[in-house]
Amino acid sequence: MAYSEAQKNATLKYRKESYARISLDLKKEKKEKYKAQAAAHGMSLNAYIISLLEADGEKEES
Repeated sequence: MAYSEAQKNATLKYRKESYARISLDLKKEKKEKYKAQAAAHGMSLNAYIISLLEADGEKEES
């Protein structure tokens, strides 16, 4: 079944209402290094950054 325009619009609306975007400025060579580091942990770069931030937040709460 094809992804309809209505489904696309619903997904975009949900993402806009539920998520915030953060932009990072990185040197190109650093981005590739960080992507490889994340892949070594079986994660996307986005998921890896979030996991690091959450772990740091948990340390501060202890």
